[in-house]
Amino acid sequence: MTLLPKLVPAAAVSKTDSVVFIIKDEKQVPSAHFSADEIKYIAGQLKEKKNLVTVNQYKRICFVYKLDDKKESHLVLEACRKNGETVVAGLNRQKKTSVTLGDESGMKAAAIAFAEGMILGNYQFIKYRNNEKKEKNTLSEIRIKSPFLKDDSLKNMSAVCDAVYHARDLVNEPQNEQSATQLAASFVKMGRDAGFKTEVFKKARIKALKMGGLLAVNMGSVEPPTFTVMEWKPRNAKNKKPIVLVGKGVVYDTGGLSLKPTPNSMDYMKCDMGGAAAVGCAIYAIAKAKLPVHVIALVPATDNRPAGNAYAPGDVITMMSGQSVEVLNTDAEGRLILADALHYAKRYKPELVMDFATLTGAASIAVGPYGIVCMGTADEKTKNKMKESGNNVYERLAEFPFWDEYDELIKSDIAEMKNIGGPVAGAITAGKFLQRYVDYPWMHFDIAGPAFLHGRSSYRGNGGTGYGVRFIFDFLKNL
Repeated sequence: MTLLPKLVPAAAVSKTDSVVFIIKDEKQVPSAHFSADEIKYIAGQLKEKKNLVTVNQYKRICFVYKLDDKKESHLVLEACRKNGETVVAGLNRQKKTSVTLGDESGMKAAAIAFAEGMILGNYQFIKYRNNEKKEKNTLSEIRIKSPFLKDDSLKNMSAVCDAVYHARDLVNEPQNEQSATQLAASFVKMGRDAGFKTEVFKKARIKALKMGGLLAVNMGSVEPPTFTVMEWKPRNAKNKKPIVLVGKGVVYDTGGLSLKPTPNSMDYMKCDMGGAAAVGCAIYAIAKAKLPVHVIALVPATDNRPAGNAYAPGDVITMMSGQSVEVLNTDAEGRLILADALHYAKRYKPELVMDFATLTGAASIAVGPYGIVCMGTADEKTKNKMKESGNNVYERLAEFPFWDEYDELIKSDIAEMKNIGGPVAGAITAGKFLQRYVDYPWMHFDIAGPAFLHGRSSYRGNGGTGYGVRFIFDFLKNL
């Protein structure tokens, strides 16, 4: 795994270490660190609306970043993250190992957001490259001098970034190195490291539970399915009933007998367990930060293959809930395994259930890589808190309508429902399918657009993004 830069508080800004000064106006540029000519140069660049100015002092690199405080606060913080990624790229090119952030801006969260962008921008997935040691980023420590640091702010940020690194690693891992069993083993290890409880159900237990959706999707595979239950239950938990997270764990999706085309589709379907990575790594961050909230994460996992006795279009399967489903497309498999997990969640009598899945191309087409499609039955107060957290971490939510009329589109002539709804409203009909398996406050998050990127996007990187981890953590932290 990529070396995670250490976050530490600083009593002062060294005159020998590389440094980033975060300011609100040019009068805040600290003259003790720059010559008169350098200050003049910085002032000129800022007047030309170049908000990030670089001064190479040979023995160290200095950056001055001016906030655009005319924007909404969440947009200002997102700009901090993006410029943090730009800075870390420059530091790594120069093989720097440490940097100090000097916060002169007076904005409460600016330094933490800037550091977050630096840490997340430092991530690499190069374990299979021959020149890994030469290509490896060098930054290992970020010191922060800010009047706004609290005891838990650095701890929380380190825990979240560590979790995002884990999630990206899981999503980027090729399918020949990550079966459902191997994914479950990764969660077990994370549980040991962070201190949460993990239990893995193997195929015999899954059969005993009659998880018909998970078993059907697994029929074409030579690898057995798994169902992983993770739980963080601190003694000081604020919630009497647990929050349950559910993540789609399709470790590789060929589409089954409804085979996907290879170019720009099947060739990156190792990412189809992005929802599983999000919930498993979110509970890892929550446990590392010791948040006082009772959380359970459920991950049904399998690959989806066309071989052997694979389930076929036209089959009717019986779910764990006892409901029957007419399968008209084996590539609509994620909702089948999620449905069993959502039904299983009923035994916890949860306060709220949140499921995360790279579920539909329709969601990806609707919002692209810029946000999360969501829908569900949670109350408006909860939804508003979720949208606020989405803005806080810039994993924004686009709530889709959830009208009753969409239920008509998944009615089956021979079973209680079918697993696809036709050519319109594909993301919503997938959500409507899942709704048939819940009897508690619930929200569905379709992360098909942003979970895996095909080109670098600032601090989100290239490939697996770890989308959902930061959102879940922020929402539960502020609950």
